Amino acid sequence: MADEGRATAMAATGSPSNRHSDIIAKEAGDLISRLHDDILQLILSYLPTRFAIRTSALSRRWRHLWSDTWSLSFYRDRPDAAASINRILDRYRAPKLMSFRICSSRLDKLADMDSWINFAMSRNVENLSLDLDWGKYDIPDFLFINSSIKQLYLIFGCYTNDMNPKCSVSWISLKTLSLYDCNISDESIANILSGCPILESLSLLFCNKLRVLDLSKSPRLLTLEIKRYCDMEPTQLVAPHIRCLRLRNSGKPCALFDVSSLSQAELDIAVYKIVDFHQTMVVKMLEKCQNVEKLTLGANILKILSLAELRGVSFPKLKAKALTLDTMISRYVIPGIVRVLQNSPDLKKLTIQPMGSAFTYHIPEKHIDIYLDSHGLNWDQSWSSEFNVELKQVASFMQLVLKTTKTLELIVARVKGYIKGRCFVELRQMVPMLSRNNNVSIVLSSRKKRCRATG
Repeated sequence: MADEGRATAMAATGSPSNRHSDIIAKEAGDLISRLHDDILQLILSYLPTRFAIRTSALSRRWRHLWSDTWSLSFYRDRPDAAASINRILDRYRAPKLMSFRICSSRLDKLADMDSWINFAMSRNVENLSLDLDWGKYDIPDFLFINSSIKQLYLIFGCYTNDMNPKCSVSWISLKTLSLYDCNISDESIANILSGCPILESLSLLFCNKLRVLDLSKSPRLLTLEIKRYCDMEPTQLVAPHIRCLRLRNSGKPCALFDVSSLSQAELDIAVYKIVDFHQTMVVKMLEKCQNVEKLTLGANILKILSLAELRGVSFPKLKAKALTLDTMISRYVIPGIVRVLQNSPDLKKLTIQPMGSAFTYHIPEKHIDIYLDSHGLNWDQSWSSEFNVELKQVASFMQLVLKTTKTLELIVARVKGYIKGRCFVELRQMVPMLSRNNNVSIVLSSRKKRCRATG
């Protein structure tokens, strides 16, 4: 009878585990309720605005909470998105807007975009991001005169858009500027730079018509990123104050006239077919970066350097203490890597990461073979195809590195995603034997780091 009574009581109140879950859920709810509105609005600011608005259905307290968040972000994925954005902005109450972002391709009312930009500026927006990828849009003149924006990201998505301000630019608070897929002339970039006295970071991603980039009058600009398609125009770069350079140049000539303050550099080239001047261009780029302490070289750069090595082109001495090779290990990059290692007497850390870039045009192997045949060149056939990384190749390459370098202290091989399962375990077991007779630590990893400015 006693057991039946306990069973009846448990059936009425639920099992102990269910009661415990109910208590935890209730306490969690009470915890959220005890948070101050400012904290809740901060949390909502990290959500897309349409999701933040959904919380208004929770209770009377939450009804207008979203309208005082410091961030608004819209992704135009519905035909009625323009009308929806207008309704949301009408209900927004916060006097200060930290971040405003619009990203999509389905809006067709460009007049609305002007009013949305104006709305953000009226709330003293600091971080403005506009993904304008649906066609031609002329940036309104009033955007070029602003004292509150600190970070500006403009993504156009096609070359029908010209970034040519008709007025004198005044972005006195701007620290970060990123332009993507637009036409910008030398005169326009000079106008923009003259109006950004405290600019610290500049990204020019696939921007056309730019031939000369003179940053000599921007002493606070420390980080520069340039990415270019294969057929973009030749470029001249004057950047005496830059500390960190990320450059993926086109196949056209690129002259680094002054990068004397560089401490970090990531270099690669977007090219499909190889011509002789590429080797000269790449070697000259290395010469300009010979004082860099942290250097990253992409796959195409290494392939071209390999050809230069086979042709007997002299390489500059490098002062790099940390070298990253962003490439698969193959016979197409080995000669260039060996020469770079031999010319880096101060090297302490070597990182190998066969990640590659989503935007890199990889030089086809057949084009390299054709080039070699046409110049009567050949190399050791023991290295297999680039996209066939085998255990013995990686181990052999590490042995080659250990023989080539004298000051190296650390090798980081980010190969886990390419050598899997048992092979990765076997490689990990081989590491102690590889470094047994050297004072070099070998680390296997799958993580990837990016260049950052210091100073």
